[in-house]
Amino acid sequence: MTDTVEPTPSPFAYILSFLLVSLCWGLTSPFLRLAALNAPPAPVFPTSLTPFQLRIAKLKHSIYSLLTRPSYLIPLVINLTGSVWFFVLIGGAELSLTVPIVNSLALGFTALGDWIVGRLRGEEKKVTMKGVVGGSLVVGGVWVCFLSKM
Repeated sequence: MTDTVEPTPSPFAYILSFLLVSLCWGLTSPFLRLAALNAPPAPVFPTSLTPFQLRIAKLKHSIYSLLTRPSYLIPLVINLTGSVWFFVLIGGAELSLTVPIVNSLALGFTALGDWIVGRLRGEEKKVTMKGVVGGSLVVGGVWVCFLSKM
């Protein structure tokens, strides 16, 4: 009987995976928020329904509303795909590095996505000094995590 050793992915593959998961999470969040804000109001359900029937009716309406609005469904599917990729990624990568790197990158991509959504809506988004300092602190914190593993 021979033992087979699984090949270890290259650092480039991990970096690419971190970026893809972060993109899926970060860029979709502002689009999900926009779609939720633009959602039609829930209908008024008859008062004759029992609490169980009311819950079922609301659930049916929510599912129908979700499946018929691509502005919400497409970003949601992309976001959930990122979650599946993340689950696979943490199985092979160093957990104490994967989580801060992916989440900090997702934060940056969320800011970028918010800027894109703002531009699409005709809003003027400006980069503030607080944002630059906060982003720098996040990068510094991730760098410290990275150096602690070297």
